[in-house]
Amino acid sequence: RKPTQDTRYHIDYGWWDKSNEDLRSYLLSHLLPEQRERLSHQEEDRIIDFIDPDTGEVFQLNELGLAIQIAAEDENFIGPHTSLIDSIFRVFLATGNMPMSSKDLAERIGRKADVILKTIGGSIVYKGIRPVEE
Repeated sequence: RKPTQDTRYHIDYGWWDKSNEDLRSYLLSHLLPEQRERLSHQEEDRIIDFIDPDTGEVFQLNELGLAIQIAAEDENFIGPHTSLIDSIFRVFLATGNMPMSSKDLAERIGRKADVILKTIGGSIVYKGIRPVEE
């Protein structure tokens, strides 16, 4: 099935399990420099309670997951110089991997939906960003 601008995408963590890429290293690359420095030297993450600021719901996150949520609040988390794939990946990180279409992603990152679709809707899977199986 050919994807459209309404096709919803997410991070498929199963792709990471099968790939030769290291998810933890890639996640660390999205952190603020001081967070990255501190967490890159830890092998195991502690579990911490995180309260969603929008819903008040409490989630348990590891330290890396909490650091990502803190980094996502920074105004430069997704900037004009952030690559397209990194910008898309960061949107999914910031929203708890909520499925989104290329139109939804375009609104969040300020890029054109057709360019986003052309990039993530092709045969190459970038950083596990794949269509949601519906």
